[in-house]
Amino acid sequence: MYKQVNQKAWFLVLPVVILVAFNAVIPLMTVVNYSVQETFGDNVFFWAGVQWFEQVLNSPRFHEALLRQLLFSAIILAIEVPLGLIIALAMPRKGFWVSVCLVLMALPLLIPWNVVGAMWNIFALPEIGLLGKGLNNLGFDYNYTRQPVTAWFTTVLMDVWHWTSLVVLLCYAGLVSIPDDYYRAAKIDGASAWAVFRYIQLPKLKRVLTIAVLLRFMDSFMIYTEVKVLTGGGPGNATTFLSIDLDKMALGQFDLGPAAAMSLIYFLIILLLSWLFYTLMMRNEAQ
Repeated sequence: MYKQVNQKAWFLVLPVVILVAFNAVIPLMTVVNYSVQETFGDNVFFWAGVQWFEQVLNSPRFHEALLRQLLFSAIILAIEVPLGLIIALAMPRKGFWVSVCLVLMALPLLIPWNVVGAMWNIFALPEIGLLGKGLNNLGFDYNYTRQPVTAWFTTVLMDVWHWTSLVVLLCYAGLVSIPDDYYRAAKIDGASAWAVFRYIQLPKLKRVLTIAVLLRFMDSFMIYTEVKVLTGGGPGNATTFLSIDLDKMALGQFDLGPAAAMSLIYFLIILLLSWLFYTLMMRNEAQ
């Protein structure tokens, strides 16, 4: 018997396809086009081949920005993942305070990134900011607009305040999904709190922690708006990460060819490192 196939469901997917095309595919193809051409204005382009890729890969400026970016992401992961897990473990599982804690954890995530940068810009000002003036009154020499180490400290502190909540919520969701039978069995066996964490909670949280690490790595590696508003990449080039350097090259110097090549290299680095993170963590979980 002939079965009629209804293809009308594809019309439901069509708006998503069009949206992705305009927001991802077409801009990506435009960047690829600029990365292999040179222009001198008036929309006149000349073939440049891989010239811009070689220039970026051999540039000390790119190497320095990449090292700063890798160091920043490593610091962020080393702080936010353990801190988020600790906070999630300390949160209540039942009662009125569960809702209060979840709302408090979600609040930093609801603030737009440019507003976060502006808030911390004012908060950390050495003359009038609560953080800056408070630290200076305590005897610390704090001025994130002039001191590279202080600028790094402020940038890391801002990111920890903004994004640790994401790790907390992910870990908390994983913790509450663990059946109570595990805890009852551990209580009968007389297991300590450390044993419960090591043999019950941590194994059950491996997938959640994998997601948290991947999300925080990708976000921290692509950080732009908060740092742009807070320090602008300064003082000097102290907080000029890859995204800030790309912004300076594309919008500041208007070097479209090198900027396009750098953005593609940037994109491939994120894909490669994310794949390595995922592969290694999944391999450890399988073992």
